[in-house]
Amino acid sequence: MTNPIGSNPIGWGLVGASTIASEWMIDAFRAQPDGAVVAVMSANAERGAAYAARHGIASAYDRLDALLADPAVNAVYISTTNELHRDQAIAAAKAGKHVLCEKPLALTLADARAMADACAAAGVRFATNHHLRNAATHRAMRQAIKDGLIGTPIAARVAHAVFLPPHLQGWRIDKPQAGGGVILDITVHDADTLRFVLDDEPVEVVAMSQRDGLGQEGLEDGAMTIARFRSGLIAQIHDAFTVRHGGTGFEVHGSAGSLIARDVMTQRPVGSVLLRTADGERELSLSPENLYVRAVRAFHDAIRGQGAPAADGDDGLRSLAFALAVREAAATGRRVPVTLD
Repeated sequence: MTNPIGSNPIGWGLVGASTIASEWMIDAFRAQPDGAVVAVMSANAERGAAYAARHGIASAYDRLDALLADPAVNAVYISTTNELHRDQAIAAAKAGKHVLCEKPLALTLADARAMADACAAAGVRFATNHHLRNAATHRAMRQAIKDGLIGTPIAARVAHAVFLPPHLQGWRIDKPQAGGGVILDITVHDADTLRFVLDDEPVEVVAMSQRDGLGQEGLEDGAMTIARFRSGLIAQIHDAFTVRHGGTGFEVHGSAGSLIARDVMTQRPVGSVLLRTADGERELSLSPENLYVRAVRAFHDAIRGQGAPAADGDDGLRSLAFALAVREAAATGRRVPVTLD
């Protein structure tokens, strides 16, 4: 049974004293009129206490069960390394806490499905922190396609090759057991963004990966993917940790026009979208908003029974299925179906 919230603030417990929570999520929780960050858990007690003090968080714990026993915690944000997500999410669900989990949800589809099942059984909300679908640029692209401004979409191209800053490298480039590598870190986001913008589902992929100076222990730091979607659309995706000056972009080309977005595969509310048709070119009107603030607002509304999370557990499962298929395709050189089996 979930904690009764009523009109009270939603108290967040941070599972992991992470960089993303520090840089983005704490502020996003506090930006909600009904949001509060009440606790943090780190396996390193000293780190957790320092993190709590730095961010003005009332309670710090070094055990998950202690955080989950805190009656002020109604919901948890899980941003630990990927191999820990499953057990932490299931424990939170059993304790009656709503769960917002970083991507990828887990390292296997079975584990991700177990997380979703545990939340459903407990009657708590479960969401994936896929921030990019909350960008004004991507929402405008989705709407333009629905409005028929480019006709029938036939191809897409995503440029999400960036440079991974030193303070984020760590396990992402040297710990396979934690789910490191660019495919599980970035390609998984592209999968969700493509699904959202196109309102379409991928069915198969081919891919190649590389190690070009950052990836260690067999982990890839670059990948290129070609995906076919249910509608017949094909998409090209370039992801990397090693590209310093490429910029990011997202293009969708249709039978009657093209959408060309620049600087949009980012955590910041920036970028532009150009619509190009036989009538000429124009920029789409945008209403930029902090991506994470918007995502948390949707999650709060969902907790209170008003709508759905921006990206739910099924979205997280499907983006993981895509990333796992890409990883298999890159490793084997085969065309791999994208399935939830």
